[in-house]
Amino acid sequence: MSNITAEQEAKRYFSRELLAWYDEHKRDLPWRRSRNPYHIWISEIMLQQTRVDTVIPYFLRFVEKFPTVEILANAPEEEVLKCWEGLGYYSRARNIQSAAKQVVERHGGIVPDTPEEISALKGIGPYTAGAVLSIAYNVPVPAVDGNVMRVLSRYFCLEDDIAKNPTRIKMEKLAGELIPAGRASDFNQALMELGALICTPKSPHCLTCPVMKHCKGRINGMEEQLPVKTKAKPPRPEHRLLAVIEGQGEHAGKVLIRQRPATGLLARMWELPHVIAEESKKAGAGANLSEEAAMQRLSMALHNEGVEVRPGEAWMTAEHTFSHIQWYMRVFLCTEASAASTAEQNLVGAQSADELARRSDEKAEPASALHSGAKMDISDRQLPLNQVQEPEQGTLDIKLSGATAESLEHIRQQLAASAATDIVEPISQVAEQQEVYAAVPSTLLGEAFAYDYRWISQEDMEKYAFPNLFLKILQQYFKEK
Repeated sequence: MSNITAEQEAKRYFSRELLAWYDEHKRDLPWRRSRNPYHIWISEIMLQQTRVDTVIPYFLRFVEKFPTVEILANAPEEEVLKCWEGLGYYSRARNIQSAAKQVVERHGGIVPDTPEEISALKGIGPYTAGAVLSIAYNVPVPAVDGNVMRVLSRYFCLEDDIAKNPTRIKMEKLAGELIPAGRASDFNQALMELGALICTPKSPHCLTCPVMKHCKGRINGMEEQLPVKTKAKPPRPEHRLLAVIEGQGEHAGKVLIRQRPATGLLARMWELPHVIAEESKKAGAGANLSEEAAMQRLSMALHNEGVEVRPGEAWMTAEHTFSHIQWYMRVFLCTEASAASTAEQNLVGAQSADELARRSDEKAEPASALHSGAKMDISDRQLPLNQVQEPEQGTLDIKLSGATAESLEHIRQQLAASAATDIVEPISQVAEQQEVYAAVPSTLLGEAFAYDYRWISQEDMEKYAFPNLFLKILQQYFKEK
């Protein structure tokens, strides 16, 4: 009489039938053509939150550009981000390069093959560590992600919340027990493949599933209800105003871009200038701001950053969703302007004579502008500078809800109490040839931040890495031009 329990038989059946199915139906993917641990590592990072079909061309381009860990480690970050452009979640690219440097420094350029060493690398968590170790080195360790937890939840009819860490730990233990001796590489890939092709999130293809016979979720009619997962908090909507600033004179045919701060969301990526439509914690704040008020706010906010523009017209809308926030962008076409003309625009609707006088006094004393609190016009400067400080993260906080006399008077009082100043900082001589501008304004709240600004043509776009949202807007702009 056999001592094998029904649960043990279900586990053996699962592993046996899954591998037989995988051997016959596995997809031919570029990173599966060898067990190169570097290639497998890159592919696993790229596949996080991204479809296989999308990843393939990026993967091929990436390993062609950076064929070894050493080359990746020594590459300029800008090149790495540019090669990643369009994939999103850009911290992944930075973490990959940081980890590559660790691999070169600590392991002589060889991706480590132990759980302790590989888990110590930047950006590598339990899943990625398990995937690289098992697929590249055939180490019998689990690689559990959302796909795998969905498959196991259904097959064993587990109703634990997969969004909770204890459930992930439980799933890792279970997955480890299922790995057949000597076939960790194929088994973990087979498990991922089943989740991607058959045991899909919605409308699973149970009739073609190789392990349907013992699937408790299907037998109990719960395949559509499993896995149990707490719904994530929906992203917070944020309405923003974005400027496509067209250059004039020597900058004709170009637009102004800026580099984001060194830390935080989309760190060190390039973007088009934009500001929050309305400072408020209320959902949808700024959504109903009139076009006139929106352009006035945009112009004044950029003025406080040291950028002088003349608002033109509303051009388009765009939106982008991050994991925690959703940007709704109203895009305005603007033109490069002088500080004098912008100062006059920012006073439209203001009735205060002393405000006009104060602005006039500021324009009359250019020699002391750097120390007086006046705004510096960087619109037509090319600054040969050489000691730029790395940007610090900061926020621009201007309480403006519309272009009314009352709101502008309120701003006048704030400015009088705590004037914002622009300190022009040095930039390297290499950047001198690229028309780089650095401004370090202080906000009304005294928070310091810095942006590098550059005028670029359509051809120059190849030199800079843009998040998808800004890339598409720029492409559309130059297409229409």
